[in-house]
Amino acid sequence: MKRKQLSAALLAATLLPATVFAGEVEVLHWWTSGGEAKSVAELKKMMNAKGDNWKDFAVAGGGGDNAMTALKTRVVSGNPPTAAQIKGPAIQEWGAEGVLANIDAVAKAEGWDKQLPPVVSQVMKYKGQYVAAPVNVHRVNWLWVNPDAFKKAGAKVPTTWPEFFDAAEKLKKAGIQPLAHGGQPWQDATLFESVALGVGGPGYYKKAFVQLDQATLAGPTTVKVFETLQKVKGYIDKGAAGRDWNLATAMVINGKAGMQFMGDWAKGEFTAAGKKPGKDFLCVAAPGTAGSFTFNIDSLAMFKQKDAAAQKAQADLAETVMSKNFQEVFNLNKGSIPARLDTPMDKFDDCAKKSKADLTAASKSGGLVPSFAHKMAMPSATEGAMDDVISQFMNSSMSPKTATERLAKAGKVH
Repeated sequence: MKRKQLSAALLAATLLPATVFAGEVEVLHWWTSGGEAKSVAELKKMMNAKGDNWKDFAVAGGGGDNAMTALKTRVVSGNPPTAAQIKGPAIQEWGAEGVLANIDAVAKAEGWDKQLPPVVSQVMKYKGQYVAAPVNVHRVNWLWVNPDAFKKAGAKVPTTWPEFFDAAEKLKKAGIQPLAHGGQPWQDATLFESVALGVGGPGYYKKAFVQLDQATLAGPTTVKVFETLQKVKGYIDKGAAGRDWNLATAMVINGKAGMQFMGDWAKGEFTAAGKKPGKDFLCVAAPGTAGSFTFNIDSLAMFKQKDAAAQKAQADLAETVMSKNFQEVFNLNKGSIPARLDTPMDKFDDCAKKSKADLTAASKSGGLVPSFAHKMAMPSATEGAMDDVISQFMNSSMSPKTATERLAKAGKVH
């Protein structure tokens, strides 16, 4: 009996610091649409259950540009948040500024190196040490399709660019907007990179948008990419300017549009609206990209905290984000697949299962490429310069040849 009492006392003593030193986690993110907001609410619940106070720092804008501006302001003022949604090379850039926290202790205790694909873990480290926790892996090169709209138009779901334009014409004749799109720079770049991958293949894509090879960027394949994009432009409605991505997705959900090029976060909108994959909507690889996978990894980079309570809360956050429970819940809501390889997939739908299978296949075949539109492939200054060229092309009568010359020039910006 005394031993049981002693054990209870020891347990209480170990739990006491968690109550006394309960900290606050302030997380800057741009997960503000339906499916994304659900995921954040779950993370808040899990953190509260650990005795940590969640302070939301949501900045609207799907591409994250507004959030990055807000983050810079906070870091410069010496008051960084606990964590921020940061991606790809930007993690390395913040690491070089000396403002990121080393979370290697959590990563080693939890065995992250064994749980993550190497392509993911490399992105999460700065100089060999973990500074960020991944929440998912998105596939960007999806085409979302409303099957009822296609049935009404008598159109075939496209796998090639000629088939895409044939389907777009049939949808147009049936009075259905062929392509839903939001005219924002990051959405224009998302569309462009799927066209580029479909026209040029993964070898061209890597040379042009990862290696920034000038001969490739300025070459005939890039001209062909812009020629294809010019034709795609003709199937976008005039009201696209400034439209948020989830509003474009809603056009496909309600049958006003037949298709949308968007990453798999769009699936979160379909499922939040009660739609079923394979019945109410289809997920297919963008034309010409069936053997490839453009990845976009969402992650929470951890910023250095001054006091012990904040540091402990930050460690709780890193551990929670990488837990099987959160990886499952977050990705079921958001439409992506877990970054953690051993997360069970039995609750996931066919789109997610296909995404995981395609990720595995593409990583073996050389078709796995980082999304430059989503800040995974190149320095932010280069990516911004390329986005500007693509948006100018989308919003003007610029010729494919001129656009190619300007894109190659943008590739020199570092």
